[in-house]
Amino acid sequence: MWTEPGFSTRREFLNRSAFGIGTFALAQLLQQDRLLADTVSKPGENLPLNLKPRQPHFAPKAKAMISLFMHGGPSHVDLLDPKPELSKLNGKEYSGDIHYSFVQRANKKLFGTPWKFEKRGQCGTPVSELLPHTAKIVDDICVVRSMHTGHNGHEVSIRYFHGGIAGVTGRPTMGSWLVYGLGSEAQNLPAYMVLSDPGGHPVDGTHNWSCGFMPPLYQGTVLRPNEPRILNLDAPPHLRGELQRQNLDLLAAINRQHLQQHPGEADLEGRIASYELAAAMQTAAKEALDISQEPPMIHRMYGIDQEHTRSYGTRCLIARRLVERGVRFVQLFLGGQPWDNHENIRSGLPSICQATDQPCAALVMDLKQRGLLDSTIVHWGGEIGRLPVCEGDLNQTTGRDHNGQGFSIWLAGGGIKGGMTFGSTDEVGHKAAENVVTPNDYQATIFHLLGLDHSKLVYHHNGRAQQITDGRPARIVKEILA
Repeated sequence: MWTEPGFSTRREFLNRSAFGIGTFALAQLLQQDRLLADTVSKPGENLPLNLKPRQPHFAPKAKAMISLFMHGGPSHVDLLDPKPELSKLNGKEYSGDIHYSFVQRANKKLFGTPWKFEKRGQCGTPVSELLPHTAKIVDDICVVRSMHTGHNGHEVSIRYFHGGIAGVTGRPTMGSWLVYGLGSEAQNLPAYMVLSDPGGHPVDGTHNWSCGFMPPLYQGTVLRPNEPRILNLDAPPHLRGELQRQNLDLLAAINRQHLQQHPGEADLEGRIASYELAAAMQTAAKEALDISQEPPMIHRMYGIDQEHTRSYGTRCLIARRLVERGVRFVQLFLGGQPWDNHENIRSGLPSICQATDQPCAALVMDLKQRGLLDSTIVHWGGEIGRLPVCEGDLNQTTGRDHNGQGFSIWLAGGGIKGGMTFGSTDEVGHKAAENVVTPNDYQATIFHLLGLDHSKLVYHHNGRAQQITDGRPARIVKEILA
């Protein structure tokens, strides 16, 4: 086997070389032909191990999805689910049963929202004053007010939303299932992209974008939260241009010779020899992530000209640029769990709303004005909501505990009916009471919009035909489909 002095293997040489391939590009090449997969399934059991576009089960309404995941549990009764009865009963004892996550701070006093709601748009959907920009897109979104995980914990509900089973790790996330089933229209960018936060990973870390028992080809590719968002894309200045081209041509010739001598390594050698794709990926990635190409009015729309919205606005704009270029699934995460307002909700909730409200609304408006909203699903929401009672004493520093029994999310585009609400919680916003929607229902509906039957998309593992819902009850929520 050919090696370069100082390198133990040819692959190590390629990974560490200064010819401009870069870790990102090489990893994508290797992943594209199962060279990073630890487990290779038997022939015929699973879909081909590549990211070429696949035919869906039926005609799709959408081609791509952007998930704006709000870790920590946004307080639905303060944002999207007004409860006049809760405000009327403010300070009175709640007569129902409550499961508390923090028993030492438990309190049964009902806590009416401190913020005003107003009917907005032609549809008249009430939206909190904390979300003035979301109020501008209310005719384009569907607010689902009856989400229910049945669990109050963060991780257990996050894994339910992402992986299909509450609390279970080691399973592919929804993004992995989608790129496994559909591949990608972008062959020079990863199919599944994760935009992380400068504040660090979200709660539950890499489980949020894990490929589980699938090969790493289907795992989310994480972009750095700041520039440079991808390391090692360029060769050093003294190796660029014609010299780089000559080096790549030389490597290609060596690869072809090696392939003739070792035909059993065709997967590896044939792919590493194709440096044209690596070069295309480098160019495509730099271009897609370069928001300086966008006009000032777009920067202002996303709030990139303001300190408090710059970070999240930049990522929302990058998300639009990625789906515009054929990336199948994009997720935006926040560091930690900023919506987890156990204390000081009067200051904490407005703060995170201020950082995210304008960018989220701008994403929907921008997709719409570019003709992309009809083919792109946008999701906003967290893994749980908050309780209608206060946590701790009912005073200026009070907060709300976890609530997985009933909460809100919103969806837009890609076959979703805009300008409507669906489902409801009880009169104080504690439990989903009408048209309950579980994470499995949410997954089945998203799959349907993208042209997939969630019960027929299977991955064979450990002798079983695995599904995202693992055979659990899941319905397509047809009432919210356009």
